[in-house]
Amino acid sequence: MTERNKIYFASDVHLGAPTIANGREHENKFVRWLETIKDTAREIYLVGDIFDFWFEYKKVIPKGHTRFLGKLCELTDAGIPVYFFTGNHDIWVFDYLPKETGVVVHRKPVIKELDGKRFFIAHGDGLTHFEKSYNRLKSVFTNPLAQWVFRHIHPDYGIRLASFWSRKSRENNQNIENSAYKGENEWLVIWAKEYLKKEHFDYFIFGHRHVAKDIPLNENSHLIFLGDWIHLFSYGEWDGIKLEIKYFTE
Repeated sequence: MTERNKIYFASDVHLGAPTIANGREHENKFVRWLETIKDTAREIYLVGDIFDFWFEYKKVIPKGHTRFLGKLCELTDAGIPVYFFTGNHDIWVFDYLPKETGVVVHRKPVIKELDGKRFFIAHGDGLTHFEKSYNRLKSVFTNPLAQWVFRHIHPDYGIRLASFWSRKSRENNQNIENSAYKGENEWLVIWAKEYLKKEHFDYFIFGHRHVAKDIPLNENSHLIFLGDWIHLFSYGEWDGIKLEIKYFTE
């Protein structure tokens, strides 16, 4: 029997995104990756924006994603811990997903020691002081009253509205200069270097930016951008000694 000795990190799958031409194949590809790692996975971290939109109404969840949800159940039923971080696109995860699939939901960054190394794990949105306008918007989205109002919009219209927002967001991100990787001027790189002045971490693990990068912060610390599953199909693999960015090919 294969030893489960690896920890995997993936983010920004954006299942159900209206800008993805073949949503079924997109989902199937991510599920096939999960199938390839299930025999070696000690833990799996899904680090935000796994869904392009997710909202749990009282009796309704968004249509689709059946194969992915089934694979999550298979993994957790096999005893593999799966940690699901909410991102800026799937912030409205409540109790259905953890109860039905067995994932552990995290809405805030997690600090964890793995094999003697310290990890700071987060989707990466809203951490820096550069994101004042976004943080104001996020405070609205996480407000219970705003969630109550949205819940009372019929799902056909609510999900259609969310898809419209998502499409506009993707179009804007593809056309503005800020979407490009900015090296030393990256907000999260600047933030992580400042954070290291008060507390040591061996690895900062982030999604959100849709770039796959291993960035040395100093002699002992790295920042890992996990990439995405729209263009890169990338993920992080920790084998107990080192963390590598890898790419899923078939």
